[in-house]
Amino acid sequence: MKKEKCPMCKKSSSSKFEPFCSEKCANKDLGNWLTGKYYIPGEKVNDEMINENPEIIDIIKKDKLDF
Repeated sequence: MKKEKCPMCKKSSSSKFEPFCSEKCANKDLGNWLTGKYYIPGEKVNDEMINENPEIIDIIKKDKLDF
């Protein structure tokens, strides 16, 4: 089985931090998600949309339970 490369620095990944090579690269990736550098494209949900579509509240509640 071919060893995968770290998506951040391209070094060999570590089984402890897979798919990353180290905790540093894993945290750098997490930071990119948390600061908005990475995102999943789509329409942002705002208060007006929630008020007009109450089923969105159920989706948000379900997503919070999945964590």
